[in-house]
Amino acid sequence: MSTNPRISTDIPIDPEPPTTSNPHSLSKAVFARRAEYTGSQKIKIKIGSWNVAACPGTEKDLGAWFVDGKGIAKNLAGQYISREIEEDGSQFYVEGVDAQEKRRKKKYSTVPKGDTGTIVGGEDIGLYVLGLQEVADLASAREYIIGRAYTDTAVMVKWRTALMEALPSGYTLIAEQQMTGLLLLIFASPTIAPTISSVSTVSVGTGLMGYMGNKGSVTTRIVLGETTRLVFINSHLASGNDPAHLDRRCWDVGQILQRTKFNPISWSGVLDDTQEGIGDEDFGFFFGDLNFRLAGLPGNDIRRLLMLHTRGEYDIGGKASNEIHNELGEEPIVVHSIESDDDSDGESDPHTIGTIESGSTVSSSLPDPDDFIEDPSQDPTSLQATLDSLLPHDELRHVQKARKAFYDGWREGPITFLPTYKYDVGSMGMFDSSEKKRAPSWCDRILFRTRRDKLEFDEKIQEEKLARIKDEEMKSRGMDHARDEEDVLFDYNPDDDGVDEPTNNSYDEYDGGNDEPQKLSAVMKEGSLDKIQLEVYTSHQRVLSSDHKPLDAVFTLEYDAVIPELKAKIQQEVARELDRAENEHRPGITVVVDYSQELDDTSQDGTLPRRESTGGAEGVDFGSVAYQRRKSCALTIANTSQVPATCGFVERPSVSGDSDRIAPPWLNVYFVGSKLNEDSRAQQDLKECITLEPGDAVNATLEIFIDDISLVKALNNAAIQLNDVLVLRVIDGRDHFVPIHGAWLPSCFGRSIEELIRIPEGGSRSLQPSPITLSHDIHWSAPRELFKLTSTIDTLIDRVIADSSMLSNAQIPQESYGWPFDPTSWLLKDSKVRETLKGYLLDSLETDKNLNEAFPPEIPALEKLEILSEILLLFLHSLSDGIIPSSLSSKLDFEIVSRGNRALPILERPEETKGWVLDVLSAMPNHNIAFVFLMSMLSRAASELAPISKAEDGNEGDSDGKSVMGNVRGSMDSMRRSLSWKGRAGAVSMDGIIGGAGDKGRELSIERRKRVVRAYAQVFERVVFRNEVVGGVVASGKEKEKKGIEERRREILESVLRAS
Repeated sequence: MSTNPRISTDIPIDPEPPTTSNPHSLSKAVFARRAEYTGSQKIKIKIGSWNVAACPGTEKDLGAWFVDGKGIAKNLAGQYISREIEEDGSQFYVEGVDAQEKRRKKKYSTVPKGDTGTIVGGEDIGLYVLGLQEVADLASAREYIIGRAYTDTAVMVKWRTALMEALPSGYTLIAEQQMTGLLLLIFASPTIAPTISSVSTVSVGTGLMGYMGNKGSVTTRIVLGETTRLVFINSHLASGNDPAHLDRRCWDVGQILQRTKFNPISWSGVLDDTQEGIGDEDFGFFFGDLNFRLAGLPGNDIRRLLMLHTRGEYDIGGKASNEIHNELGEEPIVVHSIESDDDSDGESDPHTIGTIESGSTVSSSLPDPDDFIEDPSQDPTSLQATLDSLLPHDELRHVQKARKAFYDGWREGPITFLPTYKYDVGSMGMFDSSEKKRAPSWCDRILFRTRRDKLEFDEKIQEEKLARIKDEEMKSRGMDHARDEEDVLFDYNPDDDGVDEPTNNSYDEYDGGNDEPQKLSAVMKEGSLDKIQLEVYTSHQRVLSSDHKPLDAVFTLEYDAVIPELKAKIQQEVARELDRAENEHRPGITVVVDYSQELDDTSQDGTLPRRESTGGAEGVDFGSVAYQRRKSCALTIANTSQVPATCGFVERPSVSGDSDRIAPPWLNVYFVGSKLNEDSRAQQDLKECITLEPGDAVNATLEIFIDDISLVKALNNAAIQLNDVLVLRVIDGRDHFVPIHGAWLPSCFGRSIEELIRIPEGGSRSLQPSPITLSHDIHWSAPRELFKLTSTIDTLIDRVIADSSMLSNAQIPQESYGWPFDPTSWLLKDSKVRETLKGYLLDSLETDKNLNEAFPPEIPALEKLEILSEILLLFLHSLSDGIIPSSLSSKLDFEIVSRGNRALPILERPEETKGWVLDVLSAMPNHNIAFVFLMSMLSRAASELAPISKAEDGNEGDSDGKSVMGNVRGSMDSMRRSLSWKGRAGAVSMDGIIGGAGDKGRELSIERRKRVVRAYAQVFERVVFRNEVVGGVVASGKEKEKKGIEERRREILESVLRAS
């Protein structure tokens, strides 16, 4: 239907974005030009309120009345809406009331058939705001206390779904909040939703004990178009007819206004430093079941009086019509006040507000059509005349006039509809027919207030306060009897004189409930003018599923909204103007970046090829980044201004509690002295700023190096990425931003054995950075990387022994028993050379290539073996679950500790210890096989580097003549599948030589073997075991227990190696 303005009020909008300490800040300068990028916009806002009384099936009616505007009773909705229905023919084929009530079922909508919709809705509405009360049926106070309604989201989902299905496509949910029986839903159209920001929703409970959620409010604040603040308050106030209940309703309102505090608003990207509440908005809407009643009138008399009008909607002689006729009786209806009206002049007692012959129909008492009175309120038999006689008894108007609630600017549209409470469920016009016969009341209301309304009231209160102060001053000066003086022309009483009733809230019982448009004055501030018009305010009388009738109001809001395209243009202009003004006498620098585009461009020393850039905006692209592969890039920072420039990289707070850094942990930044040669440039402290004279330049080196296993794990799982931005700050100048990029190459380091056995052929580099889960296929029985490392070490040991017998510069360090695994025994000390050689080996390991071919041919076998040993230790240390995981480590530790004095003689019975360990590890076969790989390699290394020949002790060796270790080079795969092993053929096992006798050379060989095995066990104890808890004692917390655990674990490994 077409709509005409109802109430129009023009208000000034003066948003107050936060100021900054810098008067030339971009946000403030842009805001100062807001008139250039804002334009007038219009939006229709539809607010609906309904107490559904927890009745089943009420959601079936929601879309019909709230979205489609159906369910209006033509003859009971006021003159304006009735005329509109006649003009648009929306109820030409509408179903009769009797038929509607007869077919009512809970599973179907109760809205009359043939109703095409009267109230504007559908896509014409930009913002739908729905407030529901009593959506949850809580039978007792206990259910409030246990919070069932707070945790059960089924009710909210039901109503949200019902509304979404009724709305046109494309509408977006802006806010939803449920507090026990209160539910607030806000949806916006596709064009309005992107312009809404700073949404904040607050719930305030005022029910049981003053805080429970059975009564109270749910309030949402939004900012529309970056300029206009709207507040929607869905409330349910205390019920009851007694004066104490009325006082409690007023208390509820005060609590809601006082305790509702919203999150700060972000104005143009700057967060407001104040927390707003109700009263700071530009437009406020207070709606819901406010529970205000008609005071001082008998409830049954009100029922009968109103049913004189609803009876005419039924078929004469029908069931419902007869029931109403029986309720009315034959006596005339005379409504007497229960107590005297404050506004009564006492001329009549009792006060009669209506006298109608109940035996006659409303239609029979109407005047001749030719004599029809245009204003229905002037017809004593009209519905409007009846409503106007009841409204002076409305408690809401009383408390407004008495300044107890809703007195500070809140207004309401004309009431031209029947009271919304209380009806028999399923009835259009039968007010409560139960024994209680509750009095009909306008419990459900929609109030609104503009910012101008609030400001005018605040100014009036201030004027009254000043008047009282002036009066007190006059009295204190003895002028309170000044009226007795003959020369005093008038007297003044501030309590009685000069105080007008608030124009927004006063109610004249003779105003006739006129629903024609009412124009109100407007005040403009800073060129901003917003307008609000109340288009429709009515109830949907023909919705039958609750004992309350739903109520809605349609507002047209005209406001200044930000136009994004114009704002972006203004921002660019302002930024250029500020830069031009500020840069004339500001220091400035130019950043030249050397960066790489491809990984293949990396040189042997890890530096990137030089490519010059005009500034840092393009950033530094390190290309592909691998574990323990160093890459570096150079920045040239030149002072291109006319004044000295002091600059330095900005530190960022650390999230891990470490010291602040200017770069992420995987990136190092160094300033390099500009006057020194390339080889002797000194690295300066990162935290120091440097000062460059005009024309001077300095170099900075960016270096990326990933060696932290926790960082490797995060990169493997794509939890983080190698992306960051360095901020180079110029004091009194503008900041320069240098983006850093790198593409991580997945690594086998930092993974668990469960992950490693699922890496396919081609190595870890064939994967994408993402977690490896148990759903991936298993390709190996143990980590392939461990097999390649141990088998290559086996091969290189033979080569090293051969070289040591032929070359004088390739001698094995005999006194370093832990060589080649003990880091303190390594002969290659140059860290840069070691890093380069590790890079060769890591590339081959990660890409599943032959490790024997990883090194350049000129590298000695001894150095290769040391590098392999270092990589093996790094690999074992990086395993997230370890070779012997925490669960098995705890089991081994616990069994040893629990035996006490009967502890397993680990070193005295190595074969038994070995069998016990393998038996424990058999619970996790993949770890068991990995353990066998490692121990067999260490056993062979010890036998080769500390040999004891059969000839020296006469031992016959193993009777079977064919051991797993004897086939290492010939059949490694067969050996790796074994879960136990024996000593290599031709070598004497440690178990066979303990307690033997022989010459001094043999004793020295035995002693050396023992020391080598012990040294190996000591090195690998730190990387094989993972658990550090024994018997509930944290080892790291008590040094004595920690040393005991480490010693027992070393003995286990030593015993296993001796038994091999």
